[in-house]
Amino acid sequence: MKRILALLLAATFLLAACQPAATPTAEPTKAAPPTTAPQPTAPPATAAPQGLPDLGGREIRIAVENAYNPFNFIDPATGEAVGYDYDLFNEACQRLNCKPTFVQTAWDAIVAVMGGQGQAEFDIAADGITITEERAQKVDFSTPYIQLSQQLLVRGDESRFSNADELKKVADFKVGAQPGTTNYDLAVELFGQEHVVTFDQYGIIVQALINDDIDATLMDNVAGFGYIGANPDKLKLVGDPLTAEELGFVFPKGSDLRDPIDLALAEMEKDGTLDALFQKWFLATLPEAALAPLPDLGGREIRIAVENAYNPFNFIDTATGQGVGYDYDVFEEACQRLNCKPTFVQTAWDAIVAVMGGQGQAEFDIAADGITITEERAQKVDFSDPYIKLSQQLLVRADESRFTDVESLKQVADFKVGAQPGTTNYDLAVELFGQEHVVTFDQYGIIVQALINDDIDATVMDNVAGQGYIGANPDKLKITGDLLTSEELGFVFPKGSDLRDPINLVLKYMQQDGTLDEIYNKWFPLPE
Repeated sequence: MKRILALLLAATFLLAACQPAATPTAEPTKAAPPTTAPQPTAPPATAAPQGLPDLGGREIRIAVENAYNPFNFIDPATGEAVGYDYDLFNEACQRLNCKPTFVQTAWDAIVAVMGGQGQAEFDIAADGITITEERAQKVDFSTPYIQLSQQLLVRGDESRFSNADELKKVADFKVGAQPGTTNYDLAVELFGQEHVVTFDQYGIIVQALINDDIDATLMDNVAGFGYIGANPDKLKLVGDPLTAEELGFVFPKGSDLRDPIDLALAEMEKDGTLDALFQKWFLATLPEAALAPLPDLGGREIRIAVENAYNPFNFIDTATGQGVGYDYDVFEEACQRLNCKPTFVQTAWDAIVAVMGGQGQAEFDIAADGITITEERAQKVDFSDPYIKLSQQLLVRADESRFTDVESLKQVADFKVGAQPGTTNYDLAVELFGQEHVVTFDQYGIIVQALINDDIDATVMDNVAGQGYIGANPDKLKITGDLLTSEELGFVFPKGSDLRDPINLVLKYMQQDGTLDEIYNKWFPLPE
C-alpha cells in the first residue's frame, strides 16, 4: 500500500530494551522478591469512556525495574518513581477504570516469566521489553508501542573507535550487557562471550562505562540519549543502528487484560496522547549534542516526485491551482534548514513504481508520495527512515449499510473494490477479494470519485489518507472495519543517493523540535 498514520517515533528515533545496570558479576544476581515501588499518585479512577471496556476499578499490578531511564526510574530529586511507563499506565487506567499498582521487580524475575520458568507476580510487565518470537511462545505481548534500534554507547571522549568493527580491533576490549536482554544477545553475537561483562542493571553498566571499567555497551538509542542527557559531556552514541525492533508490554499467557490494554493504546495513539508522552520522556530531554550538525547543501536543487493526486500528502488546491500538502510542507522546511531548493515534479505513480522495480531511470532525486517501505522495493531503491506508521482500512460511502467489514463485503453480490496498480493497497485488495473483484484506476482521487458515484463498493486505503478524503467530502465517505495492516512510510531515493543521510538527519531535527508534529497535525487532523 502506498500510505498511512501513527507514532512518528518510527525509525528516526527508535529505542530498545536497555535497562540500567550493576557491578560486574560472574552470573546474574538472584532476583529479589517483588516489592511495591514508590509511585506517583494515580489520578482517581473514572468510568471507562464509551467504546472501551470498564474494568470496574480492578487493581492492575505492573512490573517495573525502576532502573531504566526514561521508561521507569527513581527521580533522585524527589525519591519518587517516574517515567514513560508510569504516565502511560496511569492514563490507560483512567480510561479503563482500573487502578495501576507498580511493583518493583528484578529483571531476571521478568526474564524467568518470559522463559516459562517463573510464576508471574504481576499482571503486566513494562520495562522496555523487545518483542521476540521466542518470548511470544511463553507470554502474550501487547501491540507494539515503540520501535527501536540498538547502538553503541561510549564515553564522550572516546577516539579509538567509532563503530562495532573498529571496537573489535581494540586490545582486550570489554562490552557491558545485562543478561536476558536482546542487547546482551547481540553483544555476544557481535563480540563473543569472552568480551562481554555482565551487570544486573543498565544504570550500573553506564557508571562502569563512565568509570572506564568497560569500553562500550549496546543500548537502545533513545534510552541512550536519556543517559547522555543525565550525564552531559560524559557519553555519546556511535556507529550505525545495529537492529530494528519493537517494544511491547508483557502479559502472562492468556491474560484477559491484553485486549483492553491494546484498545486503550489504540485510542491514546489516535488522540495524540502517546505522541505527547513520547515527546515528554524521550524527545524533550534529547541533548543537542545527540544530533550531528546539519550539512549545508549549497543551494542545490532537489527534484521531488509527487503525484499531486494523493490528498493530504500532495494534491492540487482547487481554490488556487497550486500543489499543496504534507510532502510540500516537509520538504520546504527541510530545504530551509539544509540550504537546498525543492522543485516538485508531478510524476505518474507508474513511473515511480518503475524506478522502485529497477525498470526505469529516475527523473527525480526523491519520491514523496505516501510510499510504503517493503523489502522488495528496498532491494532496488533506498528509503529514508520511516516518518509515518500506517494501517489500511476499507473506505466506503457514508450511507453504506450492506456491509461493515471485509467478510461482510464478500457476501455482497458482484461487489467491486477500487485500487491503484503498483501500490500495497492493490496487493492487499487482490489478496483479500480476488482479482475478479478489483477494479483498477490510475489515481486515488479517481477511485474516491468512483466510490462516491456508486461505480464501486469500497476501496482499501491508508486510514489517515482516508480521513483526508473524508474531510474533503463531508457526509459522503466513512472508514469501516478493523485495521488490516501495519506498515511504515519512507521517502524514496535512487540507490546510493548522497541525499538520504542529510534528509534522515533533518527529519530527526524536525521531530525533536516538534515541527513534524505540527505539519502532521495540520494535514492529518483527528476526525470529530
